[in-house]
Amino acid sequence: MNWLDRVPFPYLRNFEAAGRTGSFAEAAEELHLSPSAVSHSVRRLEEVIGLRLFHRSARDVELSPEGAVLLEYIQRAMEEMRRGFSILGNDEATPLRLHTAPSFATQWLLPRLSRFVKAYPNIDLRFSASADYGRFENGELDLDIVYGEPKPSPYETVPLVVEGLAPLCSAELAQTIEKPDDLLKHTLIQCDAQRFQWKGWFELNGLTPPVRYGLRFDRSAMAIAAAADGLGVVLESTLLAEREIKSGALVRPLTHVTRELQYIGHYLMYPKRLHYHYAFETFKNWLLSELGLETTEAPAPSSLTRR
Repeated sequence: MNWLDRVPFPYLRNFEAAGRTGSFAEAAEELHLSPSAVSHSVRRLEEVIGLRLFHRSARDVELSPEGAVLLEYIQRAMEEMRRGFSILGNDEATPLRLHTAPSFATQWLLPRLSRFVKAYPNIDLRFSASADYGRFENGELDLDIVYGEPKPSPYETVPLVVEGLAPLCSAELAQTIEKPDDLLKHTLIQCDAQRFQWKGWFELNGLTPPVRYGLRFDRSAMAIAAAADGLGVVLESTLLAEREIKSGALVRPLTHVTRELQYIGHYLMYPKRLHYHYAFETFKNWLLSELGLETTEAPAPSSLTRR
């Protein structure tokens, strides 16, 4: 059955506002309607589709599991409509809104960003970073670069480059490290947010891991900076520490006598859409190219795609 033939659009709009705000009164104020009108349209929507979308009490309303699923899809559809109208009627470029894991942003992305800005000066980039996943539901985000394999979701998920975890330290400390046991003479720096820790590296190399560690951080960027300052040896991603390795601030002792842990640390996520705007395609392809991954050619900007 095609529910769209039976459901008036105002019912969907009113339901979306009520589900997003969690209040018929707030939705009514936003839509310039009365609370009873919003409540009535939601009730009629429930009758048409034969499902309860809200749990109601005397003081508030709460989405049912079915309502939460429907809300996500309606919000995605409304965002697509907003984008379509923006493309057809707005001469201003649509900004690219990117959320990313903090250490990936500071250690890998920002040092390369000047190349993107120079190549595409007309693309408006807007960044945010946090350890939490970005939220696509409200239509205020285009791409998310996350650390760790994401949970199953309705979004596209692209695994990025394989990263290697290796001991890294200052050149001065490296002169005192000739064999794996020499690591135990130094402070071992650990990032608690790292998927694999020192314990896994020692076990991979057939060694007994130490009982305690000298320094622990909750961000890779801080752990890398501590090692570059000579505070100890860090087990970190050579991808995230690439700038420090190239500059000589960090070196890799034991390269030829030990194995490094390898895994996919970061993933690219974005909503599934039939069409993506020019800035989205351009940045995505640039990102994959910088990581040495296969890309598809970005569309040339035109009156319809340059946004």
